[in-house]
Amino acid sequence: MWYLGPIPLRGYALSIICGIIIALWVGRKRYAARGGNPDVVLDAAIVAVPAGIIGGRLYHVITDNHKYFCSDCNPIDALKITNGGLGIWGAVIVGTLAVWGYLRFKKVPFAPFADALAPGVVLAQGIGRLGNWFNQELYGAETTVWWGLEIYYRVDEAGNYAPMTGRSTGEVIATVHPTFLYELVWNVAVFVFLIWMDRKFKLGHGRVFALYVLSYTLGRFFIENLRTDEATMIGGLRVNAIVAVVTLIVAAIVFFSLKKGRETPAQVAGGKLGSAVDDAASEVMEGAARADAKVKASEEDS
Repeated sequence: MWYLGPIPLRGYALSIICGIIIALWVGRKRYAARGGNPDVVLDAAIVAVPAGIIGGRLYHVITDNHKYFCSDCNPIDALKITNGGLGIWGAVIVGTLAVWGYLRFKKVPFAPFADALAPGVVLAQGIGRLGNWFNQELYGAETTVWWGLEIYYRVDEAGNYAPMTGRSTGEVIATVHPTFLYELVWNVAVFVFLIWMDRKFKLGHGRVFALYVLSYTLGRFFIENLRTDEATMIGGLRVNAIVAVVTLIVAAIVFFSLKKGRETPAQVAGGKLGSAVDDAASEVMEGAARADAKVKASEEDS
């Protein structure tokens, strides 16, 4: 964290903001290429971003409820989002539901919109993981590999340990597996994979989004089990790993159940515009059919 006068600039927040901007840029280009109005992406973002933050916080508070609802805890701390604690699962679920509701109200089909945004979303998640580097958090066990992350001891002006706001003393506490970096690399790989699959197989009807969920959770399961930070456990397993497996299975079923092919630009646009384009296309086809019938009739007469 740095200070611009009295204003704190947090590395984690800056990482998330950069991810959101890039996701919007990618999403607008992809949605426009599919036949949608790119401005809808910006409108949806106004709904998705705050909903995602609320969802991420809710997931964290629910899965780590022992930190906020115990005999020595202050439940008000659950509202102090600046103290840290966001769960990507809750952010994606609540953000997606909010966008679905908004698009339904605007009479814009959700599936092609989700397909257009999915690659940018997973790329944004990867960029957001840089925030874990700034915070020196979400890492794995100690290691001797050359890419291991050195965790430095940081103190404030009073000499107290302050991992996020303090200055390094130069003392290395440990060298660990940078699991957030592994997830960043995986997310970028998923981004490239989704773009390739979409172009090669002309995916549509929500299949790109389902493939995003499937691919992300596959990597997240293995990466989650490399982490050694404090986590809520169920039956000896990290709750996020369990969520990853369940979500992966559901996403795989959905992916193979959805209709193959891709929507037409008119279907993507939806609403009045889509209906108008469909009507115009129908008139053209009917006109062509009538003209063809006249030509055949003339040939028969001659």
